[in-house]
Amino acid sequence: MSFIDSIFERAKSDIKRIVLPEATDERVLTAARKLAAEAIAEVVLVGNEAEVRARAEEYGVDISACKLVDPATDARTPQYEETFYELRKKKGMTPEKAKAQMQDPVYFGCMMVKQGDADGMVSGAIHSTADTLRPALQIVKTAPGTKLVSAFFLMVVPDCEYGENGTFVFGDCGLNENPDADQLSEIAISSAKSFEQLTGKSAKVAMLSYSTKGSAKSELTDKVVEATRITMEKAPDLAVYGDLQLDAALVDSVAKSKAPGSKVAGNANVLIFPDLNAGNIGYKLVQRLAKAEAYGPVTQGIAAPVNDLSRGCNAEDIVGVAAITAVQAQTK
Repeated sequence: MSFIDSIFERAKSDIKRIVLPEATDERVLTAARKLAAEAIAEVVLVGNEAEVRARAEEYGVDISACKLVDPATDARTPQYEETFYELRKKKGMTPEKAKAQMQDPVYFGCMMVKQGDADGMVSGAIHSTADTLRPALQIVKTAPGTKLVSAFFLMVVPDCEYGENGTFVFGDCGLNENPDADQLSEIAISSAKSFEQLTGKSAKVAMLSYSTKGSAKSELTDKVVEATRITMEKAPDLAVYGDLQLDAALVDSVAKSKAPGSKVAGNANVLIFPDLNAGNIGYKLVQRLAKAEAYGPVTQGIAAPVNDLSRGCNAEDIVGVAAITAVQAQTK
């Protein structure tokens, strides 16, 4: 059984209600049909009912098994408006602005999650990361004890001997632009927990750099070395090593030469990139050149699962992220 098939089976074992607020997009409608038809999740499509039904008919997609919610007519809308106003009034929110904002399907979907009317949300097929995560942070808020919200990609590489049978978590590839050493440590710890939650396997975390064990020295490498030290201090039982070049992190023969004695080097399955430039470039290289499945950006640190999509995603990507969101909701 492939990794994503195992995620589907876990999602089916305890079906969760997942909101898809971009309900006029063909990819989203196609994904919604599959999620509902295969009982991977209970799907809630949010949008103007007439427009959503017209688009579904235009694309030839049967959405009869999905629930369709229209913020303009839903009985919960006035309550949602009041709740949003109370949440944001110290930030300048007015009742009029709250009323207008709740007509936005992404904001409405986040409020469904906040109020327990849904278990998670997936957006980003036509919205930017900022437009997906801003309402999540305003409404759903961060999880207790969270210092940093971050994002990862779940990468599944075919015919790959590295990682966990070709399965990796790459972080942070979608949110934090230039984390400092402490923030990088938080990303590492959260990503390790996410890997273990989704795979059931032990995380082996590589803190990536262009240097291995101090083979080069600069502000860039010093940050990774310090982040590794902080991570080990915060999570002494976590298998983590850095600084590591990518080949030393993945390839056993290289690891024996560059980082002998390390339990992580040559065996890493969680790759922590030093900044968003490296992370975004890295995941896209693997996705395109290795024909890998890339699910995400999946968020970590929000009080309930609200996950982003790449705007270049296809329907199968959306199905995968929705299933991952459902599994996250099971273990919230």
